[in-house]
Amino acid sequence: MTPLEDAFALAVNDNGLAVVSTLRADLTIQSSLINAGPLPHPATGLPVLGFVTYGRVKLANLQARPQIAVTFRRGWEWATVEGRAELAGPDHPQPWLGSDDTLPRLLRDIFTAAGGTHDNWDEYDRTMREQRRTAVLVTPTRIYGNG
Repeated sequence: MTPLEDAFALAVNDNGLAVVSTLRADLTIQSSLINAGPLPHPATGLPVLGFVTYGRVKLANLQARPQIAVTFRRGWEWATVEGRAELAGPDHPQPWLGSDDTLPRLLRDIFTAAGGTHDNWDEYDRTMREQRRTAVLVTPTRIYGNG
């Protein structure tokens, strides 16, 4: 396994739950709970950590300051993935988001990478579209922990 997969393995039985921390404009930390999972970047194929969000504060922070830390844990074991976030969504276009089905497929891939399942993918896609969900892809620059 890669260090990224090792970090995620701590939360694999907990729906990929992780704490994500971003940097506010006043240089204080904003943290929240997310579901995240490892997957290949849709354009480069390189390993990234992905999660889906529509949180205005988190997105504003990441758009202005893409530095991010994501921490997984199991009991007293933990691992943090630091890196730079790349946003891809209806309000964050990317050149590699070419066809109309690229973003819905990416959001599904992230959801399943974090351990999610869904009984009705059309409903899932509709909800993601209505809520203007954004994919966050974290290219790891440092992974560390106590394991």
